[in-house]
Amino acid sequence: MENDSLVSLSFQIADMRELFESVLESSYDGIYITDGKANTIIVNRSYEQITGLKRSNLLGRNMKELVKSGVISQSGTLLALERNGPVTIEQKFNTGKHAIITSAPHFDSNGCITMVVTNVRDITEIYNLRGQLAKQKEYTEQYLKEIEVLRKQNIGSETFVAVDENMLASMLLAQKVAKTDAAVMLLGETGAGKEMLAVYIHQNSNRASGSLIKVNCGAIPANLVESELFGYEKGSFTGAYKDGKPGLFEAADKGTIFLDEIGDLPMEMQVKLLRVIQNNEVMRVGAVQPRKVDARIIAATNRNLELMVAENTFRKDLYYRLNVFPITVPPLKERPQDILPLSEMILADFNRRCNQNKELSYAAQALLMSYDWPGNVRELRNVIERAAILAEGRSISPFDLSISQAKNGKKQRQNIMTSDYLDLKKTLEVIEADYIHQAYEKHRNVRRAAKSLAMDAATYIRKRKKYEKDAD
Repeated sequence: MENDSLVSLSFQIADMRELFESVLESSYDGIYITDGKANTIIVNRSYEQITGLKRSNLLGRNMKELVKSGVISQSGTLLALERNGPVTIEQKFNTGKHAIITSAPHFDSNGCITMVVTNVRDITEIYNLRGQLAKQKEYTEQYLKEIEVLRKQNIGSETFVAVDENMLASMLLAQKVAKTDAAVMLLGETGAGKEMLAVYIHQNSNRASGSLIKVNCGAIPANLVESELFGYEKGSFTGAYKDGKPGLFEAADKGTIFLDEIGDLPMEMQVKLLRVIQNNEVMRVGAVQPRKVDARIIAATNRNLELMVAENTFRKDLYYRLNVFPITVPPLKERPQDILPLSEMILADFNRRCNQNKELSYAAQALLMSYDWPGNVRELRNVIERAAILAEGRSISPFDLSISQAKNGKKQRQNIMTSDYLDLKKTLEVIEADYIHQAYEKHRNVRRAAKSLAMDAATYIRKRKKYEKDAD
């Protein structure tokens, strides 16, 4: 009976040992166990995979010997024995893997260390992510620096205004591509400023000393497109100049040609334009020999060219030739911080041309900021110039602005003078209260709402409380 019990106990111990080894071998972390004198007694498979070391070269060997012989550069086990407590270190192995090493000593009832269990966790992926994050942070900081340079370059610019980060991001792309000869495709709504960005690219290119030829492909009659773009020889057709005429591509030689509304170019002309791009040469109408041209192409459209390609109304091969470096010009409603600087630039231009000194009132500025601008910068210019003409005095008021609808879809007060008497102070208070309320509804934050109205937060809070009290 006693022998049976011993046999049973022996099997139980064997089962427990097998279970223990299975647990160790299935661990994702490396496990390294030494006795209290740093002699290696257990090494699992994950430790081999992480470190590249073979357990057959480790088992039975002392950690001091392994460190001395250079098998292991640093030992968490020896540090744990030295400090009489757990330690954690970071280590890189010859496999290229990084790991967190945690060595924890185990004590008997007398306080003596009986073994040290070391856990080795592979953090290579985390380490790589940390490196990527550091690089991303570096790129972000560089991007912000470049944005700030662009912002400073455009302060006071009379040809281009970009303060809003959405527009600055597009300008940064434009600046990067400007020094190359790559074809650029400018995408965006009508009146968003694609032509001005084309001018910016040309002025910052290596071709700035050459001509910038602007062509509206949708404005040229279909029967004249070829002769306008590529020119014609003498006697080509009735009404032609007797000596012939160079086309716009020849005029842009050594410079830039801006093909606006490229989506309106007739299909038959798309083939000939493709030939110009591929061969850098044009064939005048009536000519027998092509002429070499060196013109950088910037195209622009407010149409969906990909859809046009799918519908076979725009050539796929030409699309890919022109769409080498696409840049989207955001609409004015997506770059609100540009509205007032653009308004001031347009007004300054009007004052200079017309010998005036008009300025925008605070209320007029608030109204401009509240509008959705479906016609973009082109509409803004029209509104500002018309208001400057209508304004009786020096200051342009909201009543001078021909804006009919705000972002919230409500009609603006364009004709408040419904009788012979107008309480101007009360009317302006009503307008101010409306803008203060709209600013908070949009931003849901006092500080941002105040900033959007060019107020300090204290003034905004005081006025908001006042108008809320009056409403009660």
